[in-house]
Amino acid sequence: MTSKTYDVFFYIVIYSVCLLAIIVTLYPFIYVFSMSISDPKAVAAGRVLLFPVGFSLEAYRQVTSDAAIWRSFYNSIWYTVVATTASVICTAMMAYPLSRPQFFARRFINVMVLITMFFGGGLIPFYQVVNAMGLIGSRMALVVPYLIGTWNLILCRTFFMSLPEEMYEAAKIDGASEFDIILKITVPLSRQIIAVLAIFYGVANWNGWFAAMLFLRDADLYPLQIYLRRILIQANTADAMQSWSQFANFNFLSLLQIKYAVIIVGSLPMILVYPFLQKYFEKGIMLGSLKG
Repeated sequence: MTSKTYDVFFYIVIYSVCLLAIIVTLYPFIYVFSMSISDPKAVAAGRVLLFPVGFSLEAYRQVTSDAAIWRSFYNSIWYTVVATTASVICTAMMAYPLSRPQFFARRFINVMVLITMFFGGGLIPFYQVVNAMGLIGSRMALVVPYLIGTWNLILCRTFFMSLPEEMYEAAKIDGASEFDIILKITVPLSRQIIAVLAIFYGVANWNGWFAAMLFLRDADLYPLQIYLRRILIQANTADAMQSWSQFANFNFLSLLQIKYAVIIVGSLPMILVYPFLQKYFEKGIMLGSLKG
């Protein structure tokens, strides 16, 4: 096999794998969107395979007319914005001293942080700690216990370590304090890793539902994912009942389709935000991997 033939074969394989990855990635989005706007009877009959069959916005009309979804949507935005902002700030504040070789407890704390990646106390001790903090039933129960993620901390610390040490030394010679170095040098040079942390924390906070189900008692504080879970359970229950029933009504058809509309509504914010942070995300991941 000549070199040119080998290159052609290599590119064919690469493009085929990329095309397959694109199809596998896009199919669920297209399918869910098609199900949400198709005719309800076509959805119930299972005639929607990829593209919409018929057209109906009844599911979106019912979803947007429900006050609970707007309340849940607001709660998810609140949790995502507040928790992500607090997590990024706290992660950067902890990662900075752990990246400085002059910090006397650096090695010990790094070992303690790594241990938490492999060993955990379990759900019951975690719940008891949150309860002892008096956070059960409050919004902060979804913020404070999840302020710093171990992997995100290591990623941020590695990025700070990749910054030139001479830059810090020059700033200290000019009389800059540690706070001046953080605010005027480290943070402006760390937009990439901050964007990476914002994406990681933002997606986790937006998609999170287990903590809300575990710690919240008031339905008015539930995020959108809890609302989506309730819709999915109701739809599955209705689907099971329909399996032995010979009669379908419009309420069943709408409920079967609403879950797809809610999935689109719940996924849309992250889909819209990611393109604006993608360039920082890619560069931040690469820069953070240059130095261990």
